[in-house]
Amino acid sequence: MNNIDTRGGPSRRAFVSLGIGAFAVALSPRFLRPGPRLFRRTVPLMGTVADIGVVHHDERAANLAINAAIEALRDAETALTWFRDDSEIGRANRYAARDGVNVSASTADLVARSLRWAEATDGAFDPAIGRLVRAWNVTRNVAPPPVAVRQRFAGRRLYRHVETDVRAAGGVLRFHDPDVSLDLGGIAKGWGVDRAVSALRDHGVRNALVNVGGDLYAMGNAADGDAWRVGIRSPTDPLRLLSTFEITDRAVATSGDYEQAFIHDGRRYHHLLDPLTAEPWLVEAHSLTVAADLCVTADAAATALFGTTDASAMHAVNRIAPDAVIVDAG
Repeated sequence: MNNIDTRGGPSRRAFVSLGIGAFAVALSPRFLRPGPRLFRRTVPLMGTVADIGVVHHDERAANLAINAAIEALRDAETALTWFRDDSEIGRANRYAARDGVNVSASTADLVARSLRWAEATDGAFDPAIGRLVRAWNVTRNVAPPPVAVRQRFAGRRLYRHVETDVRAAGGVLRFHDPDVSLDLGGIAKGWGVDRAVSALRDHGVRNALVNVGGDLYAMGNAADGDAWRVGIRSPTDPLRLLSTFEITDRAVATSGDYEQAFIHDGRRYHHLLDPLTAEPWLVEAHSLTVAADLCVTADAAATALFGTTDASAMHAVNRIAPDAVIVDAG
């Protein structure tokens, strides 16, 4: 597995929490010796918490780079959030079923990329089911949506009704079904992480860690010169690690069903929906971690494979992202 070395699952006490969510990061005591230091900032972004750590000799240069990375994440949030009517995706969801909606070239490209994932996985990954996600709204609901609503969306493959026109100077989105509503939650954070990493590189940074919720990219090495050592938190016990691995110049992303859910009539309903049944996936493993060269790839693959890691699903992912590999399922 390129640039990843998977190990066993020690106690989390050996780790320092760099980032909120699925991952914990080990910082060796050697990083306290003279030399490059880890400069870190944590900010709320993209519906979660972004944690950025930069290894550098110069505090001012490190902070300028972190500022640029945060700005890149804010730009991604502004364009891609579906919770705001004035975002690019928000405008598309309001008007693209009537007329073409102009968006930036990068947004159109990301939508086109998400549609390729949907096609490759035969709808297991579907970015066009925003109305179904709203109907479930597991952070506020206390019961499933009506059966009629679930039947309305089950197996619709709504991604086939999204048209993208990607141009050098911009793009256009059109919806050919009124039930289409884009929700890029399965790919947007990874794309934002990659943009932040690009901003860091533009500022000369070669060693850093960008962690946005369950999406992480490790650049170069930690302050001690070794590869970054990352632990995957247990979905049932945040003080325990499922496994650890070493990583450099590679991304990992985790999809898990344990953060957003409600219980109704003795059954637990979480936020990760199977577009073919219009209900939450029924799974034994509650989290899935995937590694890839880009975070946008790891993010999409973890979403696409959650709940359906059989041979056919792996074959579909291998066609579109041969660099993606499963690191852990727990």
